[in-house]
Amino acid sequence: MKVAIIPARGGSKRIPRKNIKDFCGKPMIAYSIEAALDSKLFDRVVVSTDDQEIADIAKQYGAEIPFMRPPELSDDHTATIPVIAHAIEELQKEGPVEIACCIYATAPFIQVRYLKEACDILINNKSSYSFSATTFPFPIQRAIKLNKQHQVEMFQPEYFNTRSQDLEEAYHDAGQFYFGRTEAWLNNQIFFDLHSSAIILPRHLVQDIDTIEDFQRAELMYKALHHG
Repeated sequence: MKVAIIPARGGSKRIPRKNIKDFCGKPMIAYSIEAALDSKLFDRVVVSTDDQEIADIAKQYGAEIPFMRPPELSDDHTATIPVIAHAIEELQKEGPVEIACCIYATAPFIQVRYLKEACDILINNKSSYSFSATTFPFPIQRAIKLNKQHQVEMFQPEYFNTRSQDLEEAYHDAGQFYFGRTEAWLNNQIFFDLHSSAIILPRHLVQDIDTIEDFQRAELMYKALHHG
């Protein structure tokens, strides 16, 4: 069985009720649920939440809520992998799970084509995980920091005179979805290692949504993409 698991706790701090906050006319979580259902990749699309209002909205958009997430997996410090492992263990009471895809509830730019590509790569490459990533917009080797006196230092000064086109491309997690084999989730394997494959998204489809400024920027990006 292939399952999509959407973690969506109720206690977001910087953007209160972020997972169900209206985003361009729909609750944020609706975009993730609809993409999972539209992909037709999954036998079940499940939301893992500790919040009844989130559960009710998720059901309205077609997701299942076969269990409520326990409090010990719902605080600010709980990582993603234990949440997905818990959901797999609950779902395996009803039948074996071979592949689970974690889809974040705050991924309104998610597209079915990339979910399908990630699933294919996971299976064909025999990877433990496949997840969304994108390129950094600026060479990370040329990054700078500020010291306590507000003076500038390079992280890697040896690259000061290196041309940008001669520096190796760098990528970062796009924060949309993570396909994984059940054993990888249950064994707490990390994402960023040689057993993983990355699906590269264009940067205009990637936006972290952690602050109100992020949220407003994401809405502007979404409207530009979908309404011209």
